[in-house]
Amino acid sequence: MLEFKFDTQLLIEGHDLDEDAIGDYITEHFKGDCLLCVGDDELIKIHFHTNEPWLVLAYASTLGEIYDIVVENMERQEQGLHG
Repeated sequence: MLEFKFDTQLLIEGHDLDEDAIGDYITEHFKGDCLLCVGDDELIKIHFHTNEPWLVLAYASTLGEIYDIVVENMERQEQGLHG
């Protein structure tokens, strides 16, 4: 069993985005691992393993428009099922 089962990925489009500040906020406020937060001041890609992806999505939606959202259950993938 995985500690964090949902692979959560999304893009945030906005203005004055700060990848370091966003990454720090996610690290400090949400349980998870494998955080990737890259981009520029108008577009950020987030990749994060967590058990509560809806919290990450709710936070990201306060920063700008979110899209290309993917939430996959890695436990199902590990069992050979569709995530």
